[in-house]
Amino acid sequence: MKNFAAELKWRGMIHDIMPGTEEALNKEMTAGYVGFDPTASSLTIGNLVSIMLLVHFQQAGHKPIALVGGATGMIGDPSGKSEERNLLSEDTLKHNQECIKKQLEKFLDFNSGNNKAEIVNNYDWFKEVGFINFLRDVGKHLTVNYMMAKDSVKKRLETGISFTEFSYQLLQGYDYYHLYKHKSCKLQMGGSDQWGNITAGTELVSRMANGKAFAITTPLITKADGTKIGKSEGGNVWLDAKLTSPYAFYQYWLKVSDEDASKFIRIFTLFRKEEIEALEAEHQKNPEVRVLQKALAKDITVRVHNQTELERAELASDILFGKGEKYDLQTTLNALEGVIPETIVNASEFKEAANVTDLLSVVTKSEIFPSKGEARKMITGGGVYINKNKIATPDQKVDFELLNNKYLLVQKGKKNYYLVKVN
Repeated sequence: MKNFAAELKWRGMIHDIMPGTEEALNKEMTAGYVGFDPTASSLTIGNLVSIMLLVHFQQAGHKPIALVGGATGMIGDPSGKSEERNLLSEDTLKHNQECIKKQLEKFLDFNSGNNKAEIVNNYDWFKEVGFINFLRDVGKHLTVNYMMAKDSVKKRLETGISFTEFSYQLLQGYDYYHLYKHKSCKLQMGGSDQWGNITAGTELVSRMANGKAFAITTPLITKADGTKIGKSEGGNVWLDAKLTSPYAFYQYWLKVSDEDASKFIRIFTLFRKEEIEALEAEHQKNPEVRVLQKALAKDITVRVHNQTELERAELASDILFGKGEKYDLQTTLNALEGVIPETIVNASEFKEAANVTDLLSVVTKSEIFPSKGEARKMITGGGVYINKNKIATPDQKVDFELLNNKYLLVQKGKKNYYLVKVN
C-alpha cells in the first residue's frame, strides 16, 4: 500500500488533515468517500480535484466511495454560497445522478479487487428516515452553538440562512455516520470549504457510534490571478462533451500560465514526481514551447474524453493557430465542425444572395461581417476564403459546392473560421 497522505502532500493537495489520519490509513485498507452535488447533469473541472482524491485513494490500496447526494441535493449546501439555492425536482436529480455516475466510471475501477470503487446515493437511506426520528436520534447530538460556529453558517448570518440550509451539516454528518456504520467508512474527503460539514460527521460518528473517523480537505484551487478554476469566458468548463467541447476543454488547459501549469500538473495528472520535475526542467529551457501545458492538456483530455477527441482537438488547434493551409478541405471541416462558430441560413436565402458580400453580411445576419462595407474591404484585400478558395471579388456569385451537402467553410483573415450551414 502506498502512503496516501504522503502522496497528497507532495502534490500540494492537503489543506487540513485530522490528527491520526495518516497513521490510521497506513495500518490497513480503509474505505473513504467524497460527496458530489447532483445539481447539474455534469461535473466541472472544479470537481476533478475531488475525483483525483478518490483516484489516488484507490491507487494507494484503499476503497473509494463516491456519494451522490440525491437527498442533500434537494436541500443545497450553503458552503461557499452567498444566497439560497433553487431546489430541484426528484426526477431532475435522478437524471443528474446517472450522468455523474457515468463520468466517475472513467476514472475509478468499479469492477475488480477488494478495494473496487462504489457509488452510493444518500436518498436511499434518508427516504426511510422520519423527521421526528431524525431530530430525536441525530439532532440532539450537535448543539446550535456548535453548528453556528461553522464558517459556512457564520458567513451567511448577515444575508440570512433558512433552517433548510442550516440543517445541511446535520444531514451531511449523518451521511458519514451511516457509511461508517454500514460500509466501515472511516475517512471523508472534500474541499476546504467542507471542513465544517466533514467534522460534524466525525462528531456524530463519535457520539452515535462511539467510533473514530477521520478527515482530509484539499485547498480550494485557484489560478495565479486569483480566479476560481473551472471558469472561463463562456462560463463553467464541464466534463460533458455536449456542454464543453473537447477542443474547448483542451484549450483551457493549454492556455494556463506557467505557474498554474506547474501546480495543476501535480493535482490533475498521475505523473510521478520525477516525471513532473523533468517536464519542468524541459519547460524552463524553452518556455515558449509550453511543454508543461501540453503535457497537462493531453493527459486530462484523454482521461476525461478519449484519445480520438484529443487528436481532433490537437488538429483543430493546429489548423486555427498553426498552418491550416497544409490540411485538405475535408480534414479541416471534420476537425472544425462543432469547434468554430456556426451560422444557419435557409436554402432559399442562400440561393437568392446577390453575391458573396451579401452572403457574408446580410444573409448570415452580420455574424461574420457586421456590414457589407467591411466584407467588401476584406475581400478586396485578399483576406477571405470560402472552402479554402480565395474570394477574388466582392461581387463573386454564390455558386459554391456545399461540403457534406450542407456546409460552407469561411475563413476571415488568418485565424477566424466560420461554418455556414444551409438548411
